[in-house]
Amino acid sequence: MGKLTNKQKIRYRIRRKIKGSVNTPRLSVFRSNKFIYCQLIDDINGITVASADSTALKGKTNTESAVEVGKIIAEKARSKNISTVVFDRGGNLYHGRIKALADSAREAGLNF
Repeated sequence: MGKLTNKQKIRYRIRRKIKGSVNTPRLSVFRSNKFIYCQLIDDINGITVASADSTALKGKTNTESAVEVGKIIAEKARSKNISTVVFDRGGNLYHGRIKALADSAREAGLNF
């Protein structure tokens, strides 16, 4: 596999353990320096069920936009009758923007 960064190693270790299905898709989170993106993924069929990102949210801090993205993805999941997901933090530590997104999604009705 060659040289891997610590984040890649953590990411692969997480992905070995969790799988998304039709009833409980995987909530995958990607964090860049400017934006945060999340997807609900059905790994069995290999499709993205829903997605949300912070690219359209202007005038908010990174944490505030992560909270909004969490609410948006929870609404999209509810519209598709999904209430339970498996959380994939994508190799990031569970604090800051990742935790804010997860907490807001939980408050909006997702279970994980």
